[in-house]
Amino acid sequence: MHASFLDFFRRPLRFIALFALCALGACSKPAEPWRLTDVSGHLPDLDFSLVDDGGAHVTGQSFAGRTTLVYFGYTHCPDVCPETMARLMQVLQRVGPDADKTRIVFISVDPARDTPALLRAYVRAFDDKHAVGLTGTDRAIELVAQRYRVAYQMEKRDASGAYEVTHSSAVYIFDAAGHARLLATDHDSIEAIASDLKRVIHAKDA
Repeated sequence: MHASFLDFFRRPLRFIALFALCALGACSKPAEPWRLTDVSGHLPDLDFSLVDDGGAHVTGQSFAGRTTLVYFGYTHCPDVCPETMARLMQVLQRVGPDADKTRIVFISVDPARDTPALLRAYVRAFDDKHAVGLTGTDRAIELVAQRYRVAYQMEKRDASGAYEVTHSSAVYIFDAAGHARLLATDHDSIEAIASDLKRVIHAKDA
């Protein structure tokens, strides 16, 4: 009798627990999909050893605490680089005050010509508050490019000695902890980049 009496009360408790689990599952929504390419867990954390446009040595840790947008380009680029920088300026305008929690890091793939002073003038022409240019030795640039699977190649010089550098045009977005989160391309709209950027800035696990 005693066992049956306890079973009588245990059955309803089991049903209540099951109901609670089902209700919890119904209430929790799946994570909203990213509009950009999610690279979380597929690319390494922000890490490099380069020189900034003020001549100081910097590493990935130098940008800890800020959401960082990394772009590989060069100051003599005739079209893609200035277009990308202009788009990123529009993105920061869209995120408003949260722009102060970000940094745009322009890494040169043409260190032979891109001195710190030249990089400083270039990036400051777009944004003198949130953008910084980085350069380094050929080997240092090669290492960081390989780390993030960036392809670049110097083209044949013309009669005057000028040349162009073909390079990947994606923008890498790292959270405040330096984790690679998203990849933006020129096919992504400014609104999509701004929307996802705000989510990364405010991510609780960043």
